[in-house]
Amino acid sequence: MSEINADRYEVIQDFFKLPNNERFGLISRVAADANDRIYVFQRRDPPVVVFERDGTYVGAWGAGEIRDPHGLKIVGDTVYTTDRSDSVCKSFTLDGKVKLTLGTAGVHSDTGCTGSPWLAERAAGPFNHPTEMMKHANGDIYVTDGYRNARVHRFTADGVLVKSWGSPGNGPGQFHLPHSIAFDDDGKLYVSDRSNRRIQIFTPDGDFLGTWTGMGGPNDISRAKDGTYAIAEQEADGNPAYVTVRDAQGNVLARKASRHVHGIGVDSHGDIYAGLTVNRGVDKFVRRG
Repeated sequence: MSEINADRYEVIQDFFKLPNNERFGLISRVAADANDRIYVFQRRDPPVVVFERDGTYVGAWGAGEIRDPHGLKIVGDTVYTTDRSDSVCKSFTLDGKVKLTLGTAGVHSDTGCTGSPWLAERAAGPFNHPTEMMKHANGDIYVTDGYRNARVHRFTADGVLVKSWGSPGNGPGQFHLPHSIAFDDDGKLYVSDRSNRRIQIFTPDGDFLGTWTGMGGPNDISRAKDGTYAIAEQEADGNPAYVTVRDAQGNVLARKASRHVHGIGVDSHGDIYAGLTVNRGVDKFVRRG
């Protein structure tokens, strides 16, 4: 792989600064709300740190609520999170009040998987180290359950399990570390199947529709206001990590080399925020045109 239209973005490294010379923990996710406030999800207390898009520090919340921060998405006035090691998914108000909890801390479904390379021996119910939680336009909540499972779970808005799909493997509808999720305006689900280095597309009922390939392991996928998708790609085959933008058909519009990026968010201006694990910061990819 190589860079494509890389000059479409200007990178500002370590864009956000914490007050009092504090340092970020490992950053797992970054997301923007409807007012372009940026939520940085870090693996230290407090886990959620909020900034204006110009870099102004707003505040932080969530201390003691999440032991192992992993997934964070924002839909409307709700923040959806996953606590990976505790196998718990929680939603919050924008200022940090708990709205819904799915799962029981420390209770994991039986998939036969105990660690890396995170390929479950068998699929199971919720949860075994879930990765992402997000509300769909149909009102239901979808969870990718990936580090030690191989499933997508669908719940009602009040937390009743509707169905699950997926099994371990690399065929259509199978997963090896489903790691992130996004939706389009038609309701289709885009699931980043990280260790299979692809994004699989499904109907809301879990019917397989297609696959995007030609990428490093996709750590995160976020849909922008203009209908494009920002994807955080892992290093692979001697290539660096990339921040990639694809159109609705999966065509690559831009790809720019990045430091190792685990989480990716997009504001309404099309600027991209790359959450860094190793470097423990957020790089801002400012869109030039």
